[in-house]
Amino acid sequence: MGLFRSLFRSSEIIGIAADTLDFALSASEETHPDEYMGMLRGEDAHTLGLDREGTVVTDILVIPGTESGPTSATVKTSMIPNDLSGIGSVHSHPNGVLEPSDADLRTFGSGSVHIIIGAPYRRNSWKAFDSRGESRSLDVLDVSLPEERFFDFDQDDIDRELKKEDRRRW
Repeated sequence: MGLFRSLFRSSEIIGIAADTLDFALSASEETHPDEYMGMLRGEDAHTLGLDREGTVVTDILVIPGTESGPTSATVKTSMIPNDLSGIGSVHSHPNGVLEPSDADLRTFGSGSVHIIIGAPYRRNSWKAFDSRGESRSLDVLDVSLPEERFFDFDQDDIDRELKKEDRRRW
């Protein structure tokens, strides 16, 4: 059922899970002096126990075949999963600059939040941007992340969700 909750969640990104941010900071530091890059996924705030509407960044998906160097990271777009839980991207700037480059801006079109992490990879060395490259706030939320669930639904769940969606349309 978790898949369908994420399909119909609010599109507003309200924050990032603290554990997810810590993972991104650690991965960026381990990749230094090369750039780190991943795709962001989110969960509906209600499924994480929050009494708020919106989506929380909960996962970072590392795309197979990503090529990294000191000044860029390139993702093979054909390897990005075609699912609806993708909400943006995260990558590091080993030089510590927390502003998007022209190349970054060209990749920001897909997704609604993009995070840049800079050296020295601490809790205060990151910044979030919208798809136009404008700085945006993103709260760090102390939530318990759900265990990884693949195919945690059956045909009855699918039928129930489709009926709900049909009722909403009429």
